[in-house]
Amino acid sequence: MNSFRFRPTFPISWQALFSLLIFGFMYLPILVLTIYSFNDSRYSTVWKGFTWKWYQSLLQDSRILTALTNSLIVAVVAVAIAAVIGTLMAVGLAKYHFFGKRVYQGVAYLPLIIPDIAIAVATLVFLAAVAIPLSGGLIHLSLGTIIAAHVVFCLAYIALVVSTRLTDLDPHLEEAALDLGATPAQALLQVLLPELMPAIVAGCLLAFVLSLDDFLIASFTAGGGAATLPMEIFSRIRTGVKPDINALSVILILSSGFLFALAEYLRYRSEKKRFE
Repeated sequence: MNSFRFRPTFPISWQALFSLLIFGFMYLPILVLTIYSFNDSRYSTVWKGFTWKWYQSLLQDSRILTALTNSLIVAVVAVAIAAVIGTLMAVGLAKYHFFGKRVYQGVAYLPLIIPDIAIAVATLVFLAAVAIPLSGGLIHLSLGTIIAAHVVFCLAYIALVVSTRLTDLDPHLEEAALDLGATPAQALLQVLLPELMPAIVAGCLLAFVLSLDDFLIASFTAGGGAATLPMEIFSRIRTGVKPDINALSVILILSSGFLFALAEYLRYRSEKKRFE
């Protein structure tokens, strides 16, 4: 006797439904934030019509522009320093063998897993107990100390991306250049560095976004008048989230998305060039 079992059919699979729920959980708050950045009302919970005035007011807000300038200075200088040191560190760890290499390799990437609050407190204690007294007052909390603190974690991220690229490179490229008469410096600058450039740029873009986004480390190591953009935003949202902060958040999200797309495009071009 054949038994008939009713099996309900749905127009979409459970995998697609699960994916929609996950994407909604991640991006629905950003969509709501974007909509309310065009709200004419000063209160985020009441919709009073469409307006561009919050985006226009950002261009006339001197505190926001100063904080943005400070953040850009910190990110650009910290990433430039970290790019040089991080690339040399990754090449040195990949090419040379020395006593304690494994230990040094593990310690070098610790800032990737250490919580930001621990790095912030450790940097502040170091500056207060060692660096500032030994410098005789030449070092004080300012944009310079924020840059020094940001170099620590930017260095680890750039070195990690470059070392990943190094593992995929042909190890005989540099040896072939040396056999053809190039000096070690020429082999590094004219053979190895061009091959590493896409990874260096991708690592720099990642570190730049992380530096712009950092609040904890900057707030612990900043001096008077050296507020960065995340610090300025935090000081304003204590009394409630206003539409101008919504507009600023949308601009930051779009800027971060553009940098991520640029990094992915450079990585794609690099991979495509390798297999041509």
